[in-house]
Amino acid sequence: MPDQKAISRDMLREFSEDFTRHPQHRVAQNAIIKNGIRNTAMNYRSAVNMNYQFSIEIPTSKVTNQKQSGRCWMFAGLNILREIVAKKCNLDYFEISQNYLMFWDKLEKANYFLESILETVEEETDSRLVSWLLGSPVNDGGQWDMYVSLIEKYGVVPKEIMPETFHSSQSAVMNSLLTLKLREFAAELRQRYRNGVSPAELASEKRRMLNEIYRMLCLFLGEPPERFDFEYRDKNKNFFRDAGLTPKQFYDRYIGVDLSEYVSVIHAPTKDKPFGKSYTVQYLGNVHGGRQVKYLNVDMDVMKRLAVAQLQDGEPIWFGCDVGKMSDRDSGILDTELYHYEEVLNTTFRMTKEVRLDYRESLLTHAMVFTGVNLADGRPNRWKVQNSWGSDPGKEGYFVMSDAWFDEFVYQIVVHKKYLSPELLRAYEQAPVVLPPWDPMGSLAVLRVDPSFQP
Repeated sequence: MPDQKAISRDMLREFSEDFTRHPQHRVAQNAIIKNGIRNTAMNYRSAVNMNYQFSIEIPTSKVTNQKQSGRCWMFAGLNILREIVAKKCNLDYFEISQNYLMFWDKLEKANYFLESILETVEEETDSRLVSWLLGSPVNDGGQWDMYVSLIEKYGVVPKEIMPETFHSSQSAVMNSLLTLKLREFAAELRQRYRNGVSPAELASEKRRMLNEIYRMLCLFLGEPPERFDFEYRDKNKNFFRDAGLTPKQFYDRYIGVDLSEYVSVIHAPTKDKPFGKSYTVQYLGNVHGGRQVKYLNVDMDVMKRLAVAQLQDGEPIWFGCDVGKMSDRDSGILDTELYHYEEVLNTTFRMTKEVRLDYRESLLTHAMVFTGVNLADGRPNRWKVQNSWGSDPGKEGYFVMSDAWFDEFVYQIVVHKKYLSPELLRAYEQAPVVLPPWDPMGSLAVLRVDPSFQP
């Protein structure tokens, strides 16, 4: 008796007849086989509509390049702060060391991971929680509040004080070896617990393990400086030296922004996250005892209003999005009308933003910076984006985003508290609802595959 659940020959014959019945299928097939689906479905009108002109535009430096690493969140944050140093010191161009923060992020993540292993030591190894923790102990990803925790604890240094290394720019092998070591340590700690080792002894073991991670990071990235001399020549050819600075002194003297005054605002229209409430994600962080990762969920009109207000005041905006959706790296266009997939494939794609989040079709994959917006009749229709993929993609590394793309694929912005209404500020300051570790709002910090690794 035929298996009624299996694909039958009659079924295949029906499918084939349906395909050959429509001549346009053959035309589309030939075009896709020769050129690929993106080139075939590309909408040239999108390139015309998404021009790089903006009614509000903040002057910024040439773009940076995170290369083959997933440090977008870090680059985006430092790209905002470097403009303050450049202006204060009258410089044409300035970069803050991304490698310096990367070192401390890796070490802090290692400690955060080992502490999480100790907290969950009574869980079975194959439990969903422990499996999640073991999945990605020390990747490159991160969140705004994790970035703030690093700066508040360690400060920053100019790029020339701790420049890029082979493995800061190509982090995959380094991450795999650190992950190998941390999973080995996790197995040791769990076994020692089962053998009756005391909490004090486990803490001592963790200290030894962190020493090994520190040594490995020094070999991969170099050892961070305790003090350094800040030397530069400004645009007027004047030379300056500020000697013996600590990284925190440098931050206070040349940047001085109180990052604790900035809040993460998200748009996550799912039933488990009502608007007007704050949220956090369990086991999401890097600095143990540092700033809690926290979000305020709002509707899209509120999010855009906050973003426009900050840009109108001349301040760029860190934001998180799903960069791979309806985007073209070469042209730098992010637009829901960029590809006419439905017409070419003779199908429809009707998932809403809510459904895409619930069914893991979309999540936060990349962080960038808004540096401009075009307002028509007081409403935005396109946004200027500073990326960190070097100067080749887009227009000298800058991208342009349609307002419709913002609606569908932007999930998070960071704005100053002063732009929040009293009601929104009260909502943010509430004790946050705790989301599970695998919630998509935490994905930017725990990505297994980062789109920034594209060549």
